[in-house]
Amino acid sequence: MSTSSTQPPSRKEKSPSDRPNLLFVFTDEQRADTLNDDGPGPTLPNLRQLRDQSCWMEETYCTQPVCTPSRSSMMTGLYPHATGAYGNNKRLREEVPCLPELLSPEARRDYATGYFGKWHLGDEVFAQHGFDTWVSIEDEYHKHNRPGRDPEARSNYHQFLLDQGFKPDKKNGLFSRDRSSTLPEPFGKPAFLANEVTQWIEGQGAKPWIAYVNFLEPHMPFFGPRTAPHEPGELPPGYDVIPSPKDCLDLRLRSERFFQRGFEWYNLQTEEGWRRMAAAYWGLCELIDYHTGRILKSLEASGQADNTIIVFTSDHGEMMGSHRCLAKGVMQQDSVRVPCLIRLPGQKKGQRVTGPFSQIDLVPTLLELLNQEVPDHLHGCSRAPILGGDAVHLNEDVLIQWNGNPPEERTVDEETPEFLNDIAGSPERVQAATQQNTRTLITADGWRWSRNPELEDHELFHLAEDPLERSNLAQDPSQSDRIRSLDERLNAAMLKVDDPGKPV
Repeated sequence: MSTSSTQPPSRKEKSPSDRPNLLFVFTDEQRADTLNDDGPGPTLPNLRQLRDQSCWMEETYCTQPVCTPSRSSMMTGLYPHATGAYGNNKRLREEVPCLPELLSPEARRDYATGYFGKWHLGDEVFAQHGFDTWVSIEDEYHKHNRPGRDPEARSNYHQFLLDQGFKPDKKNGLFSRDRSSTLPEPFGKPAFLANEVTQWIEGQGAKPWIAYVNFLEPHMPFFGPRTAPHEPGELPPGYDVIPSPKDCLDLRLRSERFFQRGFEWYNLQTEEGWRRMAAAYWGLCELIDYHTGRILKSLEASGQADNTIIVFTSDHGEMMGSHRCLAKGVMQQDSVRVPCLIRLPGQKKGQRVTGPFSQIDLVPTLLELLNQEVPDHLHGCSRAPILGGDAVHLNEDVLIQWNGNPPEERTVDEETPEFLNDIAGSPERVQAATQQNTRTLITADGWRWSRNPELEDHELFHLAEDPLERSNLAQDPSQSDRIRSLDERLNAAMLKVDDPGKPV
């Protein structure tokens, strides 16, 4: 582990009490570069102020670039292959503990614990995994409940909208995401969550607490009270990187689908369509910034800010036009990199942490900051010793998984469109591209090696010289020795966490 050139503050200097609070705020589908000061993007005054007072993990990677698996890692400290939640809508195993369940019995008795927002790990609207308070906002996942759960149970947000006089827009009596995104801001999900969290924190008094808050936004639908869709926005620098035959098949198929079919009401055969969607996305980021700011201001007013660890991150990135692609699920940087801030209790001065940092390290790091033992079974390691000092560069490889889409989540058309067959060569290869089990290694000296054994469709990018991933070097004969070395390191990283290479 790399350490700073000066001794970091001691634990007692970091935390004014043995029971610091934890406020863990995370979004859904937020790009890492939204926290940057330069380039295109939204205006985020609250998050950038938090960034300047926090340990900024500048090169943070999720464990798998899709919602459920990534969330399982953030909550448990295990890679998705070990949580049961290896694909979207796969339930987190009941016997796999989340952070509140990893506290000592004494700490567990002391802490109030609350989960607020989207869960997406099964049994969506039911309290579980060590959280005493449970405030839910999503009603689209009830079909993924465990047997015995009440299928008629609804989220807290659903009841809130009914109480405000709104009528469900779906035939099954639910409010759709499209509907909630068009409501006036005080009735949207971000405002609802901010209200619930602040009231809960204020109600804890002197009791220590742990609160996880997950906003759905800036996840699609790309519309909201601050999106200004009539004003075309700036596009990511990677928009001019058009996938070529050297790029992986899955990326090329996804790009072509969006070109041919668009997304929501956006025509993605034109730059204007991409710009309008980007403007909507930046507006959703600004919506989250505002309501995160409300939570942070309330925390300050409560007098608890200097005894609270604050985390801000996201479950995965968003392509948003880079490589003419959208969403996530590919190994490109815009999909796998996320923002990540950790503010220590009482911290006022920012610290930059460069080099690859994996979200697999969040649970062990937070346990140590909470003055708890770090269990041996966790896949990551605590980075607490390097936090709070001078600038630090991490020099360790990061492993990223892609475990294919579970059969029930595959989105390939029943009859594969000819435009996809033209790219893949056959419907079977189109199908195989959605079921691939890819493993990626990110190195501290700026290489990405992605191995896809099913299709022999590998990727090698020198991120240090090619940050936009324009040139895939996987078939370059001059790189054969490098690929062999990186492949050995990838195998070692997988062996370290008992990664079988595909779900079992």
